[in-house]
Amino acid sequence: MLVARSVILFVIAALFEIGGAWLVWQGVREHRGWLWIGAGVIALGIYGFAATLQPDAEFGRILAAYGGVFVAGSLVWGVVADGYRPDRYDVTGALICLAGVAVIMYGPRGGQ
Repeated sequence: MLVARSVILFVIAALFEIGGAWLVWQGVREHRGWLWIGAGVIALGIYGFAATLQPDAEFGRILAAYGGVFVAGSLVWGVVADGYRPDRYDVTGALICLAGVAVIMYGPRGGQ
C-alpha cells in the first residue's frame, strides 16, 4: 500500500511540476502572457507540497528518485502536449531512470 501511495504521489508531483514548467514555457516562449506564467508558478508551488506527502521522510532520497519520474514524465508530457516523438534512446533512457526510481525508493533496506 505504501508503494502505491508513493507512486501516485510521484505522478501527482510530476503533473504539477512538468505542467507548471510547461505553462511558464508557453507564457514566455510562445508569448501567451502573464496568466499562463502565473498559473505555471502556482502549479510549481503545488508540486513542492506534493513531494512532502511521500511516506519516506528522507528529502534527498525522495528528490533523487523523483528525478527519474521527472525524466520519464517529461517525455510523456511532450508526446501528449506538444506532439513530440521520442526515439528509442529517449525511451531507453526513461526506462533506465524509472529502474533507478525503483531501486532508490523501493529496494530492500536491511534494518530499516
